[in-house]
Amino acid sequence: MNAPLLSLIVFLPLAGAALVIFIPRGNDRLLRASSLAAALVVFALSVFLYFAFDAGTPGPQFVEQRAWLGYGIRYHLGVDGLSLALVMLTAFLVPVAILASWGSVRERAKEFAFFLLVLETGMLGVFVSLNLFLFYVFWETVLIPMYFLIGIWGGPRRVYATVKFVLFTMAGSLLMLAAIFVLYGLYYEATGAYSLTLADYAGLVLSPGIQTWLFLAFALAFAVKVPLFPLHTWLPDAHVEAPTPASVLLAAVLLKMGAYGFVRFAVPLFPDAAARFTPALSILAVIGIVYGGFMALVQKDMKSLVAYSSVSHMGLIMLAVFALNPTALEGGLLQMVNHGLSTGALFLCVGVLYDRTHTRLISDYGGVAKVMPVFAAVLLISSLSSAGLPGLNGFAGEILCFFGAFAARPTLAAIAVSTVILSAAYLLNMYQKVMHGPAPGEKVAGLRDLSPREGLIFVPLILLMFWLGLAPGAWLRKMDASVDEYFGLLKAKAKAAEMLRDKLRDKHFKAVAVDLDEYKERP
Repeated sequence: MNAPLLSLIVFLPLAGAALVIFIPRGNDRLLRASSLAAALVVFALSVFLYFAFDAGTPGPQFVEQRAWLGYGIRYHLGVDGLSLALVMLTAFLVPVAILASWGSVRERAKEFAFFLLVLETGMLGVFVSLNLFLFYVFWETVLIPMYFLIGIWGGPRRVYATVKFVLFTMAGSLLMLAAIFVLYGLYYEATGAYSLTLADYAGLVLSPGIQTWLFLAFALAFAVKVPLFPLHTWLPDAHVEAPTPASVLLAAVLLKMGAYGFVRFAVPLFPDAAARFTPALSILAVIGIVYGGFMALVQKDMKSLVAYSSVSHMGLIMLAVFALNPTALEGGLLQMVNHGLSTGALFLCVGVLYDRTHTRLISDYGGVAKVMPVFAAVLLISSLSSAGLPGLNGFAGEILCFFGAFAARPTLAAIAVSTVILSAAYLLNMYQKVMHGPAPGEKVAGLRDLSPREGLIFVPLILLMFWLGLAPGAWLRKMDASVDEYFGLLKAKAKAAEMLRDKLRDKHFKAVAVDLDEYKERP
């Protein structure tokens, strides 16, 4: 192909956002059709990307590279097995969020559609950027539309939640930017060339002290976004106050940006430091699993319950990432997609009830299944998916995460298994009270079941839950080659660092550029 496929996928939403600006106010039908059409075209291109992707090729595919600002700052895009599933997830969920906004966003719908499409460009750009500076630009771009989506269309405490979200995220991001500049200088010192291309840094071996500080700067930015305990406190507030479509994308995609950042940048750039901090990060991940589960168990607000469940499930993903073995990494990548689908569906379910009753308190409901039987089935499937029932998507990812985690840290993995029990406890407890508890009043008796538009939202989500649960191999095969290459490079870099140990201890050497091919294991 000669067409710039990744550029089309990344920037078509931005073009759609520009088109939305010129649609006259009051023409809601054209506005909705235009924004949905732009998102659906992006999703169609991502489906083509999925089928055209060569599972046997480990490196980036559909690569686009052009000069941009000079001094190593290039426009460089590519997709591999580590990012393909996340691109697909993003492209799939944005049309879902746009459809959901038709029923929940009635004021300033034009601006809402504009910010959703800009947000999609930022999220997709994060997952396909292969230049550190370009990655940072997209990383920060995501903040702007999410700031407005929560701050304008959020709940009563939206200003507090928005400011907290931005301050937490920007604090880590600025440290990451400083670390990128330091890394840039170290590469120039070692090679005499300017570059911010990720592939060029593969052969850069840094002294242990430098690695520690740079890893911590990157890790803080990514840990806030995950969010990793104890940096999670912004998440429940943001979720509770955000409108339903923003909550879906925040939980399903934005949190994955942090986990992806660890996989793509923090670990391969600073492998020695990552290995040293792995025990501490794994412990924090397990604390997040248990803490998030117990907090979800005592929530009275359904949206807050789902928000704390995300803290718990993202802790499991982080435990898998820092198990540092292929099984766990593939499980973690798959679980990122699974969590996006199941948690996105749960937030949509809460939104359906809130749009009808304007309350999210569990105690305000009861007997809903009698008047909304189709919705009851959707909520049950979504809850069981999130709880990891065999046959649904959550189980396929969780079992790989646990296998990999047990191989690396059996004790922590054994504690982490509590997430299975806790998830079932808080999700089924919520379901029983809302769907089958005693009806509290006439408000529930008058509820209507899912509309055709709402059914159109949930059907593809449920189909994907069953597909990923019954046939996850279709997705895992796309990851295999990239994951093998990933750990091959980590081993080669560790071997190079061992060979250069004495040199790196010399105070005159901070960074050494090596040819990793010389250190790779031969068949």
